[in-house]
Amino acid sequence: QVQLVESGGGLVQAGGSLRLSCAASGRTFSNYAMGWFRQAPGKEREFVAGITYNGGITTYADSGKGRFTISRDNAKNTLSLQMNSLKPEDTANYYCTGRRSLYIATTAEGYDYWGQGTQVTVSS
Repeated sequence: QVQLVESGGGLVQAGGSLRLSCAASGRTFSNYAMGWFRQAPGKEREFVAGITYNGGITTYADSGKGRFTISRDNAKNTLSLQMNSLKPEDTANYYCTGRRSLYIATTAEGYDYWGQGTQVTVSS
């Protein structure tokens, strides 16, 4: 089992920045690809960004390209998402995810472990 705990959410004005963090415990973190998803009220959970087991490859949804950066520190068992130039449409609950694979998936069904989520609210 892998336990994932997110932090760093909050309220920010449009154009601002937030950095989300995810602390992982349990099995070997470096064996898992990781990702971030988000879910806004009344909407389906959607892929935000993913990163391979060693951080060598990253993938982003079009909504976050050029604004979001996913990274990981395998020595510290942490995953991060730097979000810049935030927009009101980025408002959602953000989830840290892990999968029993070295490589990224872009669908929620592709992930095995989920955190509880951290709320991000962007005001206009």
